[in-house]
Amino acid sequence: MSATFNYDPTYAIILIALPLILVLAYSVRVLMKGRAHYDRVDRQGSGRFLSKSVMEMGYWGMQPFAKLLVFFQVTPDQISWSSILFGFLGGACLVFGHFGFAAALIAISSILDSLDGMVARMTGTSSEAGEVLDSAMDRYVEFFFLAGLVIYYHEIMPLMILTLVALLGSFMVSYSSLFARAERVKLPPAKWSMRRPERLVYLVTGAALSPVTIPWLERVREFPVAIGHPMVIALGVVAVFANVCAVEQFFHTMKAIRVREAEAARKAEQDSGHELEMIEHEAPSRPHR
Repeated sequence: MSATFNYDPTYAIILIALPLILVLAYSVRVLMKGRAHYDRVDRQGSGRFLSKSVMEMGYWGMQPFAKLLVFFQVTPDQISWSSILFGFLGGACLVFGHFGFAAALIAISSILDSLDGMVARMTGTSSEAGEVLDSAMDRYVEFFFLAGLVIYYHEIMPLMILTLVALLGSFMVSYSSLFARAERVKLPPAKWSMRRPERLVYLVTGAALSPVTIPWLERVREFPVAIGHPMVIALGVVAVFANVCAVEQFFHTMKAIRVREAEAARKAEQDSGHELEMIEHEAPSRPHR
């Protein structure tokens, strides 16, 4: 396994350097023209783990790539399918402990996932069917990432369980959001929000930093494989807060549904009372004998 990590630091350093370049470029943009604003970011809002300004910076950095894809007439569906391909390759790399290369592939997958929506809006081809495909691809990519880690950590039971709990939380956050949407319940900003963008940032960052820390923190091998401490920390954050976020959203949805049901029952009772009053009022009185 030692040879596995010889190449990973290169990918990791490149992946870490790119956001720093983006921060520098966006800072110049803010100084000259102010912050970039996007309706989609405004609708999503900021979270405790991912600020709105960071999301605006990310969208701003991807605009040139979206315009380039539009120029070459690449369709949103083609971008979505490319996203899942890179996600699968990233998960496969994690199976063999290639943290740095996996982080780069998953980062490309996530960028493509954002670009498909941008291209759809730029070309006027956005649709509910496209959103369904995009949402399905998101779930698959996230599964590939965490499933790859489950296989990699299979000899270290606590870390394998931690990864499974993170996988559970990730899927339950998505399910609770879809359930609330199906019940037409508007969820308030979660106190411990761990949506897909937040989860992705933490997991990719953990994977990217692991090849850098492994030569320093794991010179003496204590486990069958190198664990990558940043990766473990990222998994812990996602495992805890994703499940907390899911439970919070479920309770809010249940509360909203109960309030709605109580109001409906109260209204039905009032309507029934009004109907009885009208019947009694309109009923002809019996003739006197």
